Amino acid sequence: MKKDIQPKYYPKAKIKCACGNTFETGSAKPELDVEICSSCHPFYTGKEKLIDTAGTIERFKQKMAKSKEKKNVIKQAQEAKKSPAKKSSKKKKSN
Repeated sequence: MKKDIQPKYYPKAKIKCACGNTFETGSAKPELDVEICSSCHPFYTGKEKLIDTAGTIERFKQKMAKSKEKKNVIKQAQEAKKSPAKKSSKKKKSN
């Protein structure tokens, strides 16, 4: 085995959560920033919490709205093709 290939171990690495909680643990990095920890995770707290850091829910709703608009436009176009405008049926009178 090669020597010195393992990363340095930090026995008192500081972990910072987005909720404000901080604690220490062992890690290969001296500091870590996390979005969720055991004090704010719904599994441990019993409270439901939606985490939408990238705006995925809003983007999904926008896509659905655009999709509905497109479907309505297509439906209207198909209905217009099925029932063409009626032409006047007046015939010329012959003298």
